[in-house]
Amino acid sequence: MPTRLVLTSARLLDPGSGTFLPETALAVAGTGRIAALGDDREIRALAGPDTEVIDLGGAVLTAGFVDGHLHPVTGAELTHGLDLSRCADVAGVRAALAGAVREQGRGDWLFGWGLDPNVFGDEPVGIAPFDEVLDGVPAFLLLFDAHSALASRRALELAGIDGPRAFDQASAEIVCDADGVPTGLLQEDAACELVERIAPRPTRAEQRDRLAAALRAMAAAGLTGGHVMDANGDSLALLAELDAAGELPLRLRVAPWCQPGTDAEGVRALIEQQGTGGALWRVDGVKLFMDGTIDNGTAWLERPDCHGESRHAFWPDPEAYTAIIGELHRAGVPTATHAIGDAAVRHALDAVAKAAAAGPRVRHRVEHIETVPDDTLRRFAELGVIASMQPTHCCDFTRADHTDNWSRRLGEERASRAWRCRDLWDAGATVVLGSDWPIAPFPPLGVMAGARHRRPTHDLTQPPHNPGQALTALEALRAVTVNAAFAAGEEHEAGRLAVGHRADLTALGADPLTTPATELADVPVVLTTVDGRVTHRSAGAS
Repeated sequence: MPTRLVLTSARLLDPGSGTFLPETALAVAGTGRIAALGDDREIRALAGPDTEVIDLGGAVLTAGFVDGHLHPVTGAELTHGLDLSRCADVAGVRAALAGAVREQGRGDWLFGWGLDPNVFGDEPVGIAPFDEVLDGVPAFLLLFDAHSALASRRALELAGIDGPRAFDQASAEIVCDADGVPTGLLQEDAACELVERIAPRPTRAEQRDRLAAALRAMAAAGLTGGHVMDANGDSLALLAELDAAGELPLRLRVAPWCQPGTDAEGVRALIEQQGTGGALWRVDGVKLFMDGTIDNGTAWLERPDCHGESRHAFWPDPEAYTAIIGELHRAGVPTATHAIGDAAVRHALDAVAKAAAAGPRVRHRVEHIETVPDDTLRRFAELGVIASMQPTHCCDFTRADHTDNWSRRLGEERASRAWRCRDLWDAGATVVLGSDWPIAPFPPLGVMAGARHRRPTHDLTQPPHNPGQALTALEALRAVTVNAAFAAGEEHEAGRLAVGHRADLTALGADPLTTPATELADVPVVLTTVDGRVTHRSAGAS
């Protein structure tokens, strides 16, 4: 096949060993695979009249970065609202909302995202502090965890929400005061959807454009792929449309959701959906939830939190979840289970252990794993369960002195077990890193940096949270390359610089292994390629 791409004057960094290869150039065949490694002269000789030849000017070239957990379609929609993530207190949120209200038309909906529950301090999370500024305004404000939201009085009225309700999702709740009046706080998807379904939606064209822009930004940040943890609404159709138009700049592995109440027919449909997709995306796996989040009291803990909450599983009957894991396992379908609290993680591991005892080995995953006891750690390696972690959540939503909402809810003992990346790695688990965007920023250099320094990204002078759980520079790099490929069952064709592997590549302006953790996020991304096609190119690549 003709040569599609030639990259020269590069320092080829093997993410497996952390060493530089002796070669300085590589060629990509028309198949999108690496065809040859060598010196500049011999690789240039492989170029034909239609080959794109790029001089990287000494940039560090390595296997493409993959985000182990992200929500591109959802994120593209949510992040077009009012960004509340920088608000530090109630007054700041009130001022931001007032400014947005002044700029919009009467009766227009106001959407916000990224609201940190820490802004409420010791006061309960609710809409009351914003009633005056949102008087008559339908507003939906998503908290940073995307598992809960605040709805204004007008939004509650339009949705017909005037008291508590029961949901199939056991931890879903319309939070009410002592008199049964909604406080505006909606817990989990089932409750939030009551408002979302009556709010205005973007057009299909707007959805497509927003998604395309978000994916281009991800490519510019060095991402070549992502493990997508939802397939809701029109998301698969949108991915297919971009892929068919040649506008999909990332390779995406999508896991549709399986929610409580899914019957046998629904499970069969999920199994039949596996492997469908296009050139750069495919359905591979199923996403399930075992609990909610610690910050809003919907995680599943072995002992209640300090508010007496986080006592229940997401599934009203956890054994129904176990049965579905078994059925998916027998069909060879990998699963990814959202499990944040220790009881949720333990149950997810128990379910995999039960399934594995009666079937073939499948690479299941547990997502988030925010606090777990010692006896849980070794089970990941024993069962071959991937540990999918998001270290920037620890960096940006908790504090080293444990005065944040997450830590205060858990208490000192469990807060000291925050995001045990180091312990899981040392216990033999395959650790994969991701952002969970839009919950946290997607740039992979920032994710790797956070895994190393564990400090607030907006103020790196602050002390780290549980610094003993930090990963090394090489481990962080492996977690977004080699380990991400292994988690997807693609270790023989991705995650390394080797002949025959996919030419999903990231080139950087500095060595990520020697750059200090606090400077890593600012390293320039020189070039990104997917399937040997350039998806981002800076001025540093000539």
